[in-house]
Amino acid sequence: MTTYDDRASLTDLTTTAERVRRSVESVIEGKPEVVRLSLTVLLAEGHLLIEDVPGVGKTMLAKALARSIDCSVRRIQFTPDLLPSDITGVSIWDQQQRDFEFKPGAIFAQIVIGDEINRASPKTQSALLESMEERQVTIDGQTYELPSPFMVVATQNPVEMEGTYPLPEAQRDRFMARVSIGYPSAEAELQMLDVHGGVSPLDDLQPVAHAHDMVKLIDAVRTVHVADTVRRYAVDLVSATRSHPDLRLGASPRATLHLLRAAKAAAALAGREYALPDDIQALAVAVLAHRLLPTAQAQLNRRSAEQVVQEILQRTPVPAAPQTNSHGGYTGRTPNSSVMGFGERPPGTRRL
Repeated sequence: MTTYDDRASLTDLTTTAERVRRSVESVIEGKPEVVRLSLTVLLAEGHLLIEDVPGVGKTMLAKALARSIDCSVRRIQFTPDLLPSDITGVSIWDQQQRDFEFKPGAIFAQIVIGDEINRASPKTQSALLESMEERQVTIDGQTYELPSPFMVVATQNPVEMEGTYPLPEAQRDRFMARVSIGYPSAEAELQMLDVHGGVSPLDDLQPVAHAHDMVKLIDAVRTVHVADTVRRYAVDLVSATRSHPDLRLGASPRATLHLLRAAKAAAALAGREYALPDDIQALAVAVLAHRLLPTAQAQLNRRSAEQVVQEILQRTPVPAAPQTNSHGGYTGRTPNSSVMGFGERPPGTRRL
């Protein structure tokens, strides 16, 4: 296996990620935190769920991210009549060869855009389960590996809208993070009218990174160090969701793994070789909230899963941030002060 210098790889990561970020932000105005989260999920080998009302740029964000990277891209428009074989592929009898020939479906791409995923039936949605978790597809007893890197970027409208099906718990749990774009500010919307008024900015968007570059950067993210105290903090947060009185379904062990991977990617994007509790805090809502099911009483009280995660963040003691030496390396000691990472610490949190 080829090895790379960790420090050089992280330097390359921040440089390449900055190019991709600028490329996507040239299309999606005024949403830097959404773009950054998308990059974090990509480098953490996860999948992204974009949920919001129609017309705010969900599909535009997915397409901009895909076009900024020189890799294979397929788009699936989810509709009620979409079949699982349309996604995974199907074996067809070849008269000349007198054998079955496999015709790959749309899932065989490095970035797969699932547009309005919750407009398809649960049976069709389940066709993504194996590919998203194991990065492979099994058809008629034959297993086919998916390319690397592999990422599903799915968009969905709020469940209350007509013609939508709620994603099953197993499907939601396979998405590393969920993000809502929201309405743009007045200034960003004015700028959008100037940029998007004539032609689509996607037409002129050129790749700024290659697929093999992303594979190297993903390998660099894996080298990011996570201290035992930070690991314990992630476990404590996830465990708290399983016993919270406002939740009838807490986060799974897969959620803990996704939270840790996302924190490592956020640390790498910040140019650090180690993850901080701040990385965990900043990503907790995006990674955990969509997996949780509030109780009926909590729904009557208009308590959202996001509010519950914020409450857990405030109640869970935060370990001290790892100390670094003069060369930026991790020393294993923990000072009293914190080094801010991917995002700000929620108010009311306390350190051990």
